[in-house]
Amino acid sequence: MKYVCGLFRRFALLFSALLLSAGGAVQYYAGALPDHFFTESGKAVTVPALLPVTLHRCTETLPQQAELRLFGMIPVKTVSLSAFQPASVYVGGEPFGIRMLMEGVMVVSLGEIRTADGTVSPARAAGIEVGDIIQSVNGRPVRGNADLQAAVSASGGAPVSVTLLRDGEPFSVTVQPAYAAAGHRWQTGMWVRDSTAGIGTVTYYVPSENGQISFGGLGHAVCDADTGEQIPLRSGEVVTVSVDEIVAGTAGKPGELRGSFAKEEDAGTLLANTDSGVYGVMEELPEKQLLVPLGSRQDIRRGDAWIYTTLQGTEPEAYSVRIEEIRGNDSALRDLVIRVTDDRLLRETGGIVQGMSGSPIVQDGKLVGAVTHVFVRDPTRGYGIFAENMYGRQIGF
Repeated sequence: MKYVCGLFRRFALLFSALLLSAGGAVQYYAGALPDHFFTESGKAVTVPALLPVTLHRCTETLPQQAELRLFGMIPVKTVSLSAFQPASVYVGGEPFGIRMLMEGVMVVSLGEIRTADGTVSPARAAGIEVGDIIQSVNGRPVRGNADLQAAVSASGGAPVSVTLLRDGEPFSVTVQPAYAAAGHRWQTGMWVRDSTAGIGTVTYYVPSENGQISFGGLGHAVCDADTGEQIPLRSGEVVTVSVDEIVAGTAGKPGELRGSFAKEEDAGTLLANTDSGVYGVMEELPEKQLLVPLGSRQDIRRGDAWIYTTLQGTEPEAYSVRIEEIRGNDSALRDLVIRVTDDRLLRETGGIVQGMSGSPIVQDGKLVGAVTHVFVRDPTRGYGIFAENMYGRQIGF
């Protein structure tokens, strides 16, 4: 009888341990696995998990709902499914330059105007803030500093109606210009910018049947250097860039790739500046081409991968990295955490540097992401965006 009781206690303890382990696994996978899966017609959906987690459809019409179950029995969480059209892209890694004209002008500074009666700041008094996008003055479109000054001067000192954007929302304010004693003209006390330029890295190319070559790059928006605000694009050019200098990054001081714009004709046209990258069309594909399938979030695993980037000239090379964390629920699109493991890249750059944004991440023969940001205190590590987020935003245009 004692033997039976002891056996029962051991069985109860073992069963309790298994329940606790299963509960921990459920909690882990509920956070680690994506809330959205892509499904290809006629193929089963593979769940990226070490333990047997299976997907059980709840509805048959798209968008579908499904339940993830541990060991086919224990519910983990409910996820959504959407149809996936297999796509292949050419891996990038080449540096490119951009020249952008803004849609309107961005307020980058507010100041005081010295008048005969003292100092005033008309723009600040009207409620204008740094980062606002000025679109028109008295109904006249503003596309540059000259347009803004002409509209203010034409007022003759009368109040002007300024239409602007703030956080994507339009509204109007009334500004009372002040007569500058030194400049002898009517001013508002705001300094603006109407264009910007910089370099980044192409993530992928997508040739189409009509011969047009679309591309995606950077993996994040182009933002104003002073305000940090995303720049609204009016028009943009893509320029060939050759990398000719590396400033290595150190803890607390990000490095950068420095390049020179080619003098020949533009290489393409910029069409969109979004939070998931910049998009446009190129005149031609690079000579060396690597065609790979586009990977989705569920294809990615923690472990070794490659990034393609250019440290000299215009031709990219592959460097080893390790995907340390798969996130995917970050509103800033910081979906991946990667660590540089390549000795040469660490030796020459210290890790991830400015200018490498957009460098494609390839794992198991698929394009799964792009480098976006460096950890300021640890340049060997940085963030990446899912390739499916970049590509999905582009085909949604």
